Amino acid sequence: MNTSLSPESVLDFLKRRAARPLKPKEIARGLGVEARHYRELQLLLRKMEAEGRIYRVKKGRYALPERINLLVGRVQTTRAGDGFVIPEGGGADIFVPGSRLESAYHGDRVVVRIERTRRGRNPEGTVVKILERAHEQVVGAYHRAGRYGFVVPEEPRLRRDVFIPAGADKRAKDGEVVVVRIVDWGDAMLNPVGEVAEVLGHPDAPGVDVLSIVYGHGLPAEFSPEVRREAARIHRRGISRADLEGREDLRRLLVFTIDPADAKDHDDALSVERLGSSTLRVGIHIADVSHYVPERSDLDLEAFRRGTSVYLVDRVLPMLPPELSGDLCSLRPDEDRLAVTLLLDMDREGRVHGHRLVRSVIQSRHRLSYEEAQAILDGAQEAPAALRDALRVLWALSVKLRARRTTRGSLDFDLPEARVVLNAAGEPTEIQRVLRLGTHRLIEEFMILANTTVAAEAARRRLAFLYRIHESPEPVSLEALREALQPFRLSVGKGAERSPKPFQKLLGQVRDRPEEALVNTLVLRSMKQARYSAKNEGHFALAAPHYAHFTSPIRRYPDLVVHRILTRALLDGERIPEGWAKDVLPAAAQRSSERERLAMEAERDSVELKKIEFLRRHLGDEFWGTISGVAAYGFFVLLDDVFADGLVRAHTLEDDYYHLIETEHALVGERTGRRFRLGDRVRVRVDRVDPEAREVDLSVTGHEETAPRRRLESGRRPRGRRRIDGRTRRR
Repeated sequence: MNTSLSPESVLDFLKRRAARPLKPKEIARGLGVEARHYRELQLLLRKMEAEGRIYRVKKGRYALPERINLLVGRVQTTRAGDGFVIPEGGGADIFVPGSRLESAYHGDRVVVRIERTRRGRNPEGTVVKILERAHEQVVGAYHRAGRYGFVVPEEPRLRRDVFIPAGADKRAKDGEVVVVRIVDWGDAMLNPVGEVAEVLGHPDAPGVDVLSIVYGHGLPAEFSPEVRREAARIHRRGISRADLEGREDLRRLLVFTIDPADAKDHDDALSVERLGSSTLRVGIHIADVSHYVPERSDLDLEAFRRGTSVYLVDRVLPMLPPELSGDLCSLRPDEDRLAVTLLLDMDREGRVHGHRLVRSVIQSRHRLSYEEAQAILDGAQEAPAALRDALRVLWALSVKLRARRTTRGSLDFDLPEARVVLNAAGEPTEIQRVLRLGTHRLIEEFMILANTTVAAEAARRRLAFLYRIHESPEPVSLEALREALQPFRLSVGKGAERSPKPFQKLLGQVRDRPEEALVNTLVLRSMKQARYSAKNEGHFALAAPHYAHFTSPIRRYPDLVVHRILTRALLDGERIPEGWAKDVLPAAAQRSSERERLAMEAERDSVELKKIEFLRRHLGDEFWGTISGVAAYGFFVLLDDVFADGLVRAHTLEDDYYHLIETEHALVGERTGRRFRLGDRVRVRVDRVDPEAREVDLSVTGHEETAPRRRLESGRRPRGRRRIDGRTRRR
């Protein structure tokens, strides 16, 4: 085997020394590949082509995709049927009209050709190759049509029905929810073809709705027997005397956890002790999961495959088996637990004067919910004096930490969050707004402090590392945000491409104003998604030059990787293997980023599904809400209290003909000049709920305009009628 032949050597050669696309023999000559290794090179080129790392053009020549105006990325489709390709290497998203998506669907990994670029717009492209399908199966409602059948996907972004040939329906009944295995994805003209793999049952049967989310997103519902056996063996062994050797015994400290009331996995705990009149030592204790999950073990491979725990509305799909996630690794009270502890020496102004990372053994004394911890801070709940004092000291420090973070420009989005309350049958009985308490902020500040501290240390030592990065927004996204803010007479100041401070100032301007939640949402949409990377590019929203995820190794794979690096390099004095920087960390970063996005979609969909079920029981009821998106066909309304979106269709506005005025983000009546504008408050009635299509139709019963009327001249059609959808990114 030619040990010098690698994907990196091929990429470097094509990037630095190839002036045009090259044939395999030309690449072989350029790399000095001997004839006996030529077959090996051919196989490597085909593998790299299949992965999208190189592209084959006419006459079998190879080139880097970016050198021939191609990019590789994931498709995100909109409800309108168009798509955006998010490039793997960063940069502006590529807009792809629905007619040029070919047979690509939401989540697919594709090669896109850039067709044109226009100032102030996303580049526009065409999908030329599909590298990897995001969905091997589809969940939807089965409908019979003569001898054949078809399935309507529950995921609205899977735009086409799936044809089911005769005999491939597994005796599904009309209307039942089924899992379909795709056998042919079709093309631009033909629908996909599939066969029913499993019948989940009637859509109203208990548990079928959330089960359809699990299957529809391809989430692993169960652990394999091999993984369960390995977890059970580790759990039976427990903590031995050998496990404690070399660990710092911190069981004397007053350690406690603060988590949601229903949490079963406790990754992190806090402690604080006084070192003198002005110095405090804060302990941030994180479960030592890497001690129990060896690299390349069945447990590790399964954790890598899952990437993260998924928290659905009625269940948790943990990254690690419950024997570890809910027991041996979890920092449960009154039990010895192995931890990796970050000890921070701080003054009372929140400045860190020194830190030390140690392997430790701890014992949590108290398991507090956020509400209980807040009640103790407020004096509304009795608690031991030592616990009360520790909470007060940590709270005072967190206020200082937050102030320092704000000074450097860090952003804090305060968006309403909903919690769906279910009864024993899994039916939604109430939708509650989750209050953000002071104790939420307390934990947040110390977790951010821990993450920035370890990332800065890794950067200082130039370790191969897995960072959590957040890139600055693209100019096209900033331009779209500025347009969206015009109706509110707001703007983002100069320098927003380089610093979060202009965004911070904007969010401060709308604090406690009626449009606060909407503006927060608009700003958030303008931002890129945070992701994992082996290359440190800083965290824009946190205004942090170094950031990593270190504090949740029970439920996030990147944290587990970070623990392995830190303990190996800082505590054991070992070198990180050379292959990690080139292979292991980039692969972990990409996989973890993709699984995180998938988990977020599944979690959001499970909550939205229950919200729609809740609204189905409120047909005819009226709610106040805020217009959150405007399009030519109508406008979306985010309902108060329910925190769900519904659509008011333009044709239901019977008092006039309404047209979209893009520059005002408004539908305007051509005779009356009446406006329905982004941010307006409206009272609406729930007219129709379609759980299968996940649609809620509303009609207006009251309206509070936020801008003066301006009559539209009779007979004059408004200019610029391109569709805007508040739920999706603008081109």
